[in-house]
Amino acid sequence: MEGDNDSVVTEFILVGISGGPHVKFTLFGFLFAIYLLTLVGNTLLILLTRVDLRLHTPMYFFLSNLSFLDICYITINVPQLMVHCLSKRPSISLGRCLAQMYISRFLGITECLLLAVMAYDRWVAICKPLRYTLVMSNRVCVQLAAMSWSGSFLLCLTDFLAKQPHFCGPNVINHFACELHFMLKLACSDIRSNQIVMISTSVLVLLVPFSLILVAYVHIIVAVLRIHSTQGRTKAFSTCASHITVVALFYGAAIFVYLRPQSKSSMYQDKYISLFYGGVTPVLNPLIYSLRNKDVKEALRKLAGAKMNC
Repeated sequence: MEGDNDSVVTEFILVGISGGPHVKFTLFGFLFAIYLLTLVGNTLLILLTRVDLRLHTPMYFFLSNLSFLDICYITINVPQLMVHCLSKRPSISLGRCLAQMYISRFLGITECLLLAVMAYDRWVAICKPLRYTLVMSNRVCVQLAAMSWSGSFLLCLTDFLAKQPHFCGPNVINHFACELHFMLKLACSDIRSNQIVMISTSVLVLLVPFSLILVAYVHIIVAVLRIHSTQGRTKAFSTCASHITVVALFYGAAIFVYLRPQSKSSMYQDKYISLFYGGVTPVLNPLIYSLRNKDVKEALRKLAGAKMNC
């Protein structure tokens, strides 16, 4: 199928995993541990935000959305990659490949928007503390989360409605998963409209939210520096530290992959960076938010104590 330019491609071969059996078994064990920790960590965070009244705040509402998204994101990619670690022919049908690509893109865009919304929440909390409960009401929080999910869906729908590429030649994707810019390189039809939509969407969902996050944190830093007490400044910065860390990890990797000029050598870097923000970042998020947050650690101790008393 790889060499027949007149045939229609019905499946793709994912060759992101290279090396002997020992390398693949090691990667399988690593991915299994990552997947299990992601499920446990993010599910626990969602549970804590539901059962502990101290976590019934806008920040933790958005965090539970982020945790649910991370569970979905890693489930779309990692189980298939684990299967391919043990498979002699890591193939995926065209339909499944397109579904994986669009769902992953939808979830990735949603995370970009949610992180921007969480920055807005921190800006209101620190720069407008007296109006925080009024501005960030339950209704507003639900609306902002709904806008993030629905906005991402509409942007992905734009990608989907663009002229669909035709695949009739090589079907080997040098990646762990079905990534849009890797697949477009295999298309045998005109992909200029797809490239324009992909670049426009990447700029819109990466640079615009990231710029808004930077502006929000500039205002936050200015507001914090006006606080006279050292304890007050430390407390204000600590409420933002976890979010800043997650933003740096996610946006740094995504911008490096999607907004950098592509070359043959960069494709090898891109697939490993994609593995980082698609597989490693979801497991880091609950660790970052729990290890640096007293409320989460206290809620976890309370839940563990309740379980022991039972």
